[in-house]
Amino acid sequence: MNRRVVVTGLGPVTPIGIGKDAFWDALVSGKSGVRRVDDLIDLSGIDVKIGSIVEGFDPLECMDKRRARRIDRSTQFALVASRLALDDAGLSPDTIPSQRTAAIAGTGIGGLQTMEENFAALNEYGPHRVSPFFVPRLMPNAIAGEIAIEYGMRGPNFGVVSACASSAHAIGIASELIRSGLSDVAVAGGSEAALVRIAYAGFTKIGAISKRNEDPQGASRPFDKNRDGFVMGEGGGFIILEERERALERGAHIYGELMGFGMSADAEHITAPAEDGSGATQAMQMAIDRAGATASQIDYINAHGTSTLLNDKTETLAIKTVFGDDAKNVKISSTKSQTGHLLGAAGAVEAIATLLSMEHGFIPATLNYETPDPECDLDYTPRSVEKKIQIAISNSFGFGGQNAALLFKKPK
Repeated sequence: MNRRVVVTGLGPVTPIGIGKDAFWDALVSGKSGVRRVDDLIDLSGIDVKIGSIVEGFDPLECMDKRRARRIDRSTQFALVASRLALDDAGLSPDTIPSQRTAAIAGTGIGGLQTMEENFAALNEYGPHRVSPFFVPRLMPNAIAGEIAIEYGMRGPNFGVVSACASSAHAIGIASELIRSGLSDVAVAGGSEAALVRIAYAGFTKIGAISKRNEDPQGASRPFDKNRDGFVMGEGGGFIILEERERALERGAHIYGELMGFGMSADAEHITAPAEDGSGATQAMQMAIDRAGATASQIDYINAHGTSTLLNDKTETLAIKTVFGDDAKNVKISSTKSQTGHLLGAAGAVEAIATLLSMEHGFIPATLNYETPDPECDLDYTPRSVEKKIQIAISNSFGFGGQNAALLFKKPK
């Protein structure tokens, strides 16, 4: 069985906008979600003071206070994002096929805020002050579990943890469940809420994040020669995947068809990408091959584009390997230049950005791309541009050498 899979609902919760319309308007206008965050987070003694926070987020718009207290902020993001996606798709608990609906959620870390808060309580007050909700709030799979509980989804349900590729893997795996006939509908994506002191300390220690504290909105600069690391962000993104005939039968709006999914491992280093870009190359080529497409047909790549020295260089090399002479012609941009890096949620939010770019025929710019890097010499779209997009790829690569590529085609 090899059924076709389409996207019928989008639910972004991001530092530049909540909901597809606000998110898209921000992408088009070139809004940056990066700011100083040391007024909200204790970053004393830590060199980095910037991040991308989801401003104005109110979980009580989606749940009561009791529910909100029992779940981590990352799960709150997921429940709001999944609700937005279902509403956008015109689906509800009464209209989804309960036993044939999957909920697959990716996260890089899980309930890190819960971990930090309870570890502090343990050290200061003793074991009796650890919350009885500590374990269920902490679990990375709690995100998928809470979505299933919220909507009565009794199909396949699990979490995916592959660092910054997590939510892209979740979407790809969910599509395979539908393609194979195990599910008819899937809520797939991911969330992350890791803007806490311990995470900043850890990422700063390995030199992964930008220290451009005096120019927050200029800090995320993918592919630019003067990039100095990624910007930590938070948020969530979920999409609704459906078997194509089911979606057509109910008259759903189709954003795109998920034609190809590729995944691979660098199997080389736990934090650095393979120097020759071989893992990223393999994932992109697999997505293209499985879609029955050719590299020359790809109109746009939403790059992983983290703004780190190694990632941007190796991703560029991988694109050159896959696209050959066509590499100079394909449009590339990194929406992380606006949102920051949402870690385990990045892949899903960027898949949403890719689908909206396809829908509107518009490619958002890579902000802050000012000084060309000789090792990053492709078209990174320094200024936004209108362009018809028939086929696009969204790349996601994570610590652990875990890679994912999603290939979407515009519906006819």
